[in-house]
Amino acid sequence: MESRGAAGVLGRSVATVALAGAACFAWGVVEARRYVLREVEVPVLPVGAAPLTILHLSDIHLTPSQKDRIAWVKDLAGLEPDLVVDTGDNLAHPDAVPSLVEALAPLLARPGAFVFGSNDYFGPKPLNPFQYFGGPSFQDPERLELPHELLRTILREAGWVDLTNTRGEVEAAGRRISLVGTDDAHLERDAMPAPSSDRGDLHLGVTHAPYLRVLADLKADGCDLMLAGHTHGGQVCVPGYGALVTNSDLDTGRVKGLHGWPGARPDEGGTDSTWLHVSAGLGHSPYAPFRFACRPEATLLTLVPAS
Repeated sequence: MESRGAAGVLGRSVATVALAGAACFAWGVVEARRYVLREVEVPVLPVGAAPLTILHLSDIHLTPSQKDRIAWVKDLAGLEPDLVVDTGDNLAHPDAVPSLVEALAPLLARPGAFVFGSNDYFGPKPLNPFQYFGGPSFQDPERLELPHELLRTILREAGWVDLTNTRGEVEAAGRRISLVGTDDAHLERDAMPAPSSDRGDLHLGVTHAPYLRVLADLKADGCDLMLAGHTHGGQVCVPGYGALVTNSDLDTGRVKGLHGWPGARPDEGGTDSTWLHVSAGLGHSPYAPFRFACRPEATLLTLVPAS
């Protein structure tokens, strides 16, 4: 009788765990489509300067069938940002470029800059999710190549600045903004351009994957603010704890949102730090169509004077 009782308790425990797992997975599928706009102030401008808004987009991972995501991104144009920065991983399907252009069309009329991520260059493939706990995900050399050069041409012709291992500048809200960017560090395509003493009213660093070597180079270049994506905010997080992985060598404490790097925020005593914003991104791989405690996002950064 004791054996049967123990077996019954074990069976109920297994059933409870299985039910809880199924419920979490179901919610994760729902949450993956609960897009949210984050609004963040960055006290980085000189005293007396007028605010400047930057719409940070990342990791859209678009397929042609994702009509809700296309419509949501298109509606962001109503924010009328002074500058749009796209930190890559826009595509998740070889036929997604027209859909992406449809989503971005109203924003392409505004000043913008971009870099690419691995999922602009190559299509997604199924991965063992436990692989991420061993460090950054392995890149399969046999992945399907995506039409990245077509996308690059379209974005350039719209007037957006291509920051692939190079420098650029843009006029936004009456100010000259100098830019420096790198290609995707996750694919080891990153290379800092030659040094330059030319600085605008604001100096931005742009990259896809926030690997420490890239952040160190951008900080050494004198960037006032660095923008990155790639991490998906951890994608599956533990409520009350946060992300378990970043798919890079960045610490999980900076997996998403606004932070100081390498130390505390500049407005909280980080005298040797600069500002870093990591977007949790809007999408996911088609082979992992869920998020948990980590809603898909875009961010409107309002740059204001430092006190």
